[in-house]
Amino acid sequence: MCASAVADFYRDRCVLITGATGFMGKVLVEKLLRSCPGVATIYLLMRPKGGHDVRARLDELLNSKVFDELRCKSPEVFRKLVPVQGDIILPSLGIYAEDATTLISTVSVVFHAAATVKFDEALKLSLQMNVLGTKRLVELCHKMTKLVAVVHVSTAYCNCDRGEVKEMVYPPPIDPYKLIQLIDWMDDETFNYLTPKLIGTRPNTYTYTKALAEHVLVQEAGSLPLAIVRPSIVAAAWREPLPGWVDNLNGPTGLIVGAGKGMLRTLHCRGELVADLIPVDIPINLLIVTAWHTATH
Repeated sequence: MCASAVADFYRDRCVLITGATGFMGKVLVEKLLRSCPGVATIYLLMRPKGGHDVRARLDELLNSKVFDELRCKSPEVFRKLVPVQGDIILPSLGIYAEDATTLISTVSVVFHAAATVKFDEALKLSLQMNVLGTKRLVELCHKMTKLVAVVHVSTAYCNCDRGEVKEMVYPPPIDPYKLIQLIDWMDDETFNYLTPKLIGTRPNTYTYTKALAEHVLVQEAGSLPLAIVRPSIVAAAWREPLPGWVDNLNGPTGLIVGAGKGMLRTLHCRGELVADLIPVDIPINLLIVTAWHTATH
């Protein structure tokens, strides 16, 4: 494999990305535009938010510092970005019929990065976004006539209740389809009451629903060219797009900032354990190469 082979793979292809406004999503969009200049179109599934439509949200996205280099050297590449109004918690992803027709007839590669990553998210919403949303995206992918790769962003911790985790999708602790059925009729209070019993030994709803999502993917994928990528704790950039770039205080970033400011002096933890941090540009490169590998091998 060489960089030119990967870039050539994306030439004249259309890509669909969910979760493009998130931390990893921004870096993925920037990397594709910069390192795969032959890409034809990158569709970004986005929802209106805070009174802003998807076009305004795209403009807001492009104002991020992550795009400074492209803005200075190749601003014309931004014309390849096309926002598509939708929401993974809605039936058919909330995509208009005309937009769905365009995606079905043009998209070759799909990156699914949309998810709620809050550890304390309510189980009902986590199921809607991480599990049911994934199922709905797969249903759309089955209709795509030019599809050669679907890359799903999971997490290394979706099986954190196991002592050893192999590169396989493990049987779920409960049938996710039964949980999906509960979404339609069970109230939030009952869902919250049942949450500790349902997630069992897993530490939070995030790792629980990401594990269920992997199982649903395998069940629904059929003949789809599917790959699952499990990054560990994604942290600030190593080299690209800017050394040290990060856009949030989630996870280790908040700890590092707190320690650097002298506000955090002690941390209650087990010193012998390893925190598997990885700079965001590494898994982003992996995602891009994984799509190439899935399609060509």
